[in-house]
Amino acid sequence: MNSFASRIRKYHCPDGGPACRQAGLVGAFEIMIIVYAISSLTKNYIYVGMTNDLTRRLQEHNSGQNQSTKAYKPFKLIYKEESEDRITARKREKYLKSGIGKEFLKELK
Repeated sequence: MNSFASRIRKYHCPDGGPACRQAGLVGAFEIMIIVYAISSLTKNYIYVGMTNDLTRRLQEHNSGQNQSTKAYKPFKLIYKEESEDRITARKREKYLKSGIGKEFLKELK
């Protein structure tokens, strides 16, 4: 099974409207959203984000393709968790970006 197939679940979204797209649904499939945190290996910097393809996203960060993390590369993954929809993932991402969330991530560094 390829990596894309392992990240999707069958889900019924009949109209495919904006609410379905915002929830991370594409057609009749739900894409698993990964909330992640990476730590710079050279500076005291932690970045928190979310993606549907963690391998690709880490490669983008480490190759300098992301403007906000380019100056802090290279990175190592320090935390990841899967969410079943974008709304839940966004709430978790916001928590990890908060003061108490950053303290939690600093302990993992």
